[in-house]
Amino acid sequence: MAAERLVVVGGDAAGMSAASQARRLKGPAELEITAFERGHFTSYSACGIPYWIGGQVAGAEDLVARTPEEHRARGIDVRTRTEVVELDLAGQRVRSRDLESGSESWTGYDQLVLATGARPVRPRLPGIGAHGVHGVQSLDDGRRLMTSLERTEGRRAVVVGAGYIGVEMAEALVGRGFDVTVLHRGEQPMATLDPDMGGLVHRAMNGMGIATVSRAEVTKILTDDEGRVRAVATAAGDEYPADVVVLGIGVEPRTALARAAGLPLGLSGGLLTDLSMRVRGHGNIWSGGDCVEVLDLVSGRTRHIPLGTHANKHGQVIGSGVGGGYATFPGVVGTAVSKVCDLEIARTGLREKDALDVGLRFVTATITSTNTAGYYPGATEMTVKMLAERRTGRLLGVQIVGGAGAAKRVDVAAVALTAGMTVDQMVSLDLGYAPPFSPVWDPVLVAARKAVSAVRAAGV
Repeated sequence: MAAERLVVVGGDAAGMSAASQARRLKGPAELEITAFERGHFTSYSACGIPYWIGGQVAGAEDLVARTPEEHRARGIDVRTRTEVVELDLAGQRVRSRDLESGSESWTGYDQLVLATGARPVRPRLPGIGAHGVHGVQSLDDGRRLMTSLERTEGRRAVVVGAGYIGVEMAEALVGRGFDVTVLHRGEQPMATLDPDMGGLVHRAMNGMGIATVSRAEVTKILTDDEGRVRAVATAAGDEYPADVVVLGIGVEPRTALARAAGLPLGLSGGLLTDLSMRVRGHGNIWSGGDCVEVLDLVSGRTRHIPLGTHANKHGQVIGSGVGGGYATFPGVVGTAVSKVCDLEIARTGLREKDALDVGLRFVTATITSTNTAGYYPGATEMTVKMLAERRTGRLLGVQIVGGAGAAKRVDVAAVALTAGMTVDQMVSLDLGYAPPFSPVWDPVLVAARKAVSAVRAAGV
């Protein structure tokens, strides 16, 4: 009997996790695996790129978990620098193009995994394609940016956007000795937080020498006679000199192939799957990673949340299904953490805007406490904001900004959200306590107590 054929499109977290898990369950005689990757690298941590740029990580190779050669040694035919340009669903085959030679060929499949990831948002602006303008999503993107930073003689950088990528890249560029200006359209940086919490991030960025300009709509990239970036212009008529520009506006699902093939997409453009990560309506097509939308367990709607944690889990689920096993991915609560210098930033669940968008009535509670007992040396402040459903007291979301030990406290809230707990139930959680780690009432529990009071005061 001929071996079943698995084709994987995309060689990073979701794709190669799926391929590796399928290979564990089925040997080469049962399952042939071919994986296509348009870049040079496989199985790498894109989340680590800012730390490579900033100098905390020595080189790109340190961010690679498993090389193409290592995958090949495990019986996976990895073809790098090869882009899939067409899906023929009726014929169960994909058309790929060798990016070095330009040659094209068709490869048949019995099972198909689409793990095409996401791409940096590049607004259609004059000059957006100029030399010195960079998006940062893959290791190849990071390598191009690193080369640009090393070659430029100027030390002025403009970051467009103040989400996770923008904020982390701003800090990395400061660490490399650049004068950094961050331009963003929002009221405060970190739009994944409510504006009052984003204000804390804004102050921290200014404190480390990053110029942060709110409500700045970029309209044009200005270039010199050689086509290299020289400044960024905004709708207000201001120009910000730049020797390098980093786009930190965010990412969008890379699903042009899926769209052209008529596969189902959600509002954000991400592929829609069932709980086993099969593309809806297609029994032999699977998808995971940054190109899919997933169920938000708090709001009940699908969302595009591009994170490596999810991508690796998606891959494990897909690989189990392809390999003859069974697994599901039930959904997410939207947990994410980041940092600016010594300030830790975390969120999980819904922001106020998210809750309003889905029609939830809620109360909020915000407290400021310390990461350790107040008398313990080195205690630093943290601010915790909590959203709870008005009538039921169900936890809806938590945001935390503060010093050391602040960010990972959000994991307590993530578990509570997943379990559907109320803030009243959270107050009784038996969390660890010792003066070097927490006040006797952990800040998360203090916020929960205040949220309980807010729910009771609000009534029905």
